[in-house]
Amino acid sequence: MYTTSNYYQIDRSKWKTFHEESIPLISEQKIESLTSLNDKLSVEDVRDIYVPLVEMIDLYQKNYRKLRKMKSNFLGYPYEPAPLMIGITGSVAVGKSTTARVLQNLLQKFYPDKNIAMMTTDGFLYPNAHLIENGILGRKGFPESYDMERLIEFLLDVKTGKRHVKSPVYSHHIYDIVPNEFDVVDRPDILIVEGINVLQLPSNQQIYVSDFFDFSIYVDADIENVEKWYLERFEMLMDRAKDHPDNYYYNYAIGDRQDAINMAKAVWRSVNLKNLEEYIAPTMTRADLIIHKSDNHFIDYLQIKKY
Repeated sequence: MYTTSNYYQIDRSKWKTFHEESIPLISEQKIESLTSLNDKLSVEDVRDIYVPLVEMIDLYQKNYRKLRKMKSNFLGYPYEPAPLMIGITGSVAVGKSTTARVLQNLLQKFYPDKNIAMMTTDGFLYPNAHLIENGILGRKGFPESYDMERLIEFLLDVKTGKRHVKSPVYSHHIYDIVPNEFDVVDRPDILIVEGINVLQLPSNQQIYVSDFFDFSIYVDADIENVEKWYLERFEMLMDRAKDHPDNYYYNYAIGDRQDAINMAKAVWRSVNLKNLEEYIAPTMTRADLIIHKSDNHFIDYLQIKKY
């Protein structure tokens, strides 16, 4: 939709030949645990798509370390290790989380002695109470619903080698930030950051989240497919919530199902589609790599930036 001539387009059949090293594949049982709700992932996907991707990231990793060491030597300063940061973005329901988890798992196999960490920017959403107070609960997921200053501070702390850096935890179970609960990142060698906003350029910041990334990925699909996956996921979340009164989706699960689906369709049109078209999709051409999905989450081609 927003791609340009600045990218090489590589079909799946060719991309899967781009690897030399032997990376242990993920078992089918492990794949199931890494796959997001209603996403699709197979052993063939791991072998054809993600193994070559890990080897390409290895090129970035080696050159990133080499350049930092050469720069330190040139300036006469001691070498200070810093993590390679990978940003992963795309629409809701497109499979960003699956991509992030699979990459983390494979990179850990590829670098058994390194610390491969992952986090999501969902934790930097403002709590629902703040969104309600400021009249923007209906724009949850839009740029103004995130505490970008806090997210940038987190990434800066990690990039500069601080120990035990905390990030807030978001729960899809309660649809809110979990009070007084944090994930901790402690000097990773590689940090994978997943979220719809990782390549956005908020106008109220002088430093952008994307400034911290050494490699970035956009997961893309036709809007019709993303809407279908979003609605499928909504129904699955309802099914899972029907015996859990504390779940955000419980009231939808015990009510009229068609009314709930109609509500989800309205939310897709007024919130998620609007956010995708206005704020997420325009960041696609800032990504180093675009992973394109067709029907049933099948990855049919990739696009790699030429420069």
